[in-house]
Amino acid sequence: MASGLIRRVREAIPRAHLKADGAKDVHGEDMWLDNDDIRPLKLADRTWNLWTYLTFWFSATATVSNWYAASSAQALGLSMWESLGCSVGGQVLIAIVIVFNGRAGAKYHVGFPILNRAAFGIFGAWWPTFNRAVMAIVWNGVNAVQGGQCVYVMLHALTPKIANIKNVMGDGSALDSGGMVGFGIFWICTCFFLIIPIPKMRKLVYAKLVVFVISAIAMLAWTLTKAGGVGEVARQPGTATGSTRTWLLIRFFLLGAANCATFASNAADFQRYATKPNDVIIGNVLGFPLANLIVSLVGNLVGSSSQVVFGKLIWNPLTYLDMLQSTDYTAGNRAGCFFIAACFTYSAIFSSIFENSLPAGNDIAALFPKYLSVRKGFFICAVISFAINPWYLLGSASIFISFLASYQIFLSSITGVLLCHYYIIARGYLEIDDLYTSRKGGVYHYFYGWNWRAYAAYILGIAPNFYGFLNNMGVSAPAGVTKSYYFAYEIGLFVSFGSYWLFNWMSPPALTFPLSEWKEPKDYVRVEERGIIIEGREDVESVNLEMHEKKLGSHEKGQPMPTSVNF
Repeated sequence: MASGLIRRVREAIPRAHLKADGAKDVHGEDMWLDNDDIRPLKLADRTWNLWTYLTFWFSATATVSNWYAASSAQALGLSMWESLGCSVGGQVLIAIVIVFNGRAGAKYHVGFPILNRAAFGIFGAWWPTFNRAVMAIVWNGVNAVQGGQCVYVMLHALTPKIANIKNVMGDGSALDSGGMVGFGIFWICTCFFLIIPIPKMRKLVYAKLVVFVISAIAMLAWTLTKAGGVGEVARQPGTATGSTRTWLLIRFFLLGAANCATFASNAADFQRYATKPNDVIIGNVLGFPLANLIVSLVGNLVGSSSQVVFGKLIWNPLTYLDMLQSTDYTAGNRAGCFFIAACFTYSAIFSSIFENSLPAGNDIAALFPKYLSVRKGFFICAVISFAINPWYLLGSASIFISFLASYQIFLSSITGVLLCHYYIIARGYLEIDDLYTSRKGGVYHYFYGWNWRAYAAYILGIAPNFYGFLNNMGVSAPAGVTKSYYFAYEIGLFVSFGSYWLFNWMSPPALTFPLSEWKEPKDYVRVEERGIIIEGREDVESVNLEMHEKKLGSHEKGQPMPTSVNF
């Protein structure tokens, strides 16, 4: 048994080699554009179906922070139910953006970095891709700190000595020495799971749902039993009235959407694994807000019970768990805390992978495709996220945390450009081969590989929100600026979308279609796999390879793009 497990792990680890698969014969400037991982996925790797996407969001959103997601609104005067309603309403809104922005990924099976090339240019895509890679790495470190806290609760359940380790971390750290032990264990466990290819993680996604349900029921039943029922927080009305209440409702409704801006921007990274392109629609529109609602509802009910048990509100479930076992360190309490904290740990691992490692891996592979695969990108993300000492970032850099929370304004501008390009300018059509070449005649070469239209729209989308961004980080600003910043995500999205459309109307690019035409394929298939039917994929449309070759031939010679393309 053990030898078989070790053998499978060894087989899963790729042999060391300098160049990425599919990049060995790529030369010149194209070495920065192509490898097998960032091309459209092979049919065999498109394994995520409707049920995978429905349950996927429990893997992505069942985090400790989402357990008390509505607590900040309650602290400002909304009731628990008003807070949850605002949160869910905003998440329904962003779920729609996720579906639309990820559709190109579901149809062509490419990720966010490659879609950037279509809009920003083959080299211009470097900035938004690098931008998002850095943020994913930083968030990976931040989430690992939270995962380390989960492991610490488990260790504390095993032995009280972990709480008495001499703290050498200093006042600026969010983790003490015991927490750092938990962080190290969590980091190693996450790296172990990164060995598994993403297409094969489907069963682990299903398992994550089971783990969440078990942990949620266990903690809810335990804490409500101790409290003798739901706490006062769940029943008390909000304290805000009049215009204050109205602005709070607007603010937290829009924040419900803006806080999920990362998922909207990189939707193609996980929708590219779809077996059928339309599977992602119900999976996202229903699964995303439903998962967030259930997680937040359970978390808030648990938090409300703490007021009865300890006489004060404890929103963080990890703090609550550790207090439960610390005040009554019995075998039963310790076993319960260990079990629930273990479930939290498992959830945190996959939240970290899907929210951070997967986007960062795609980005890093797209930045250096000659040498790096997506899997190598996963481990580079893990190493750098450890090296930046995220426990100090969380413990002392309040402005930095405000910056992370405000990053929506940059993501909204990128998302607006991507949406406009796919739906308005390209009308659902991507010239796949030109996304991987530096050839000057390529339709995405634009001006030396950069699309000025996209960058102009990107900057214009950021500009209206920048004062509010600075205000959110501590710079003084009028009340009007503060309130207008509540709409920052929507403003950035619509301004960048509209201005990109305008610039393309003023100066049409090489590849554009009239609004009366729609060029999206049923489901893009690699040239070498066209006409192939694999088990469970009889729905894949057969492709006329000869026609595709003729299309490429005419395009190579500089002839006009066909007005109709059959896939």
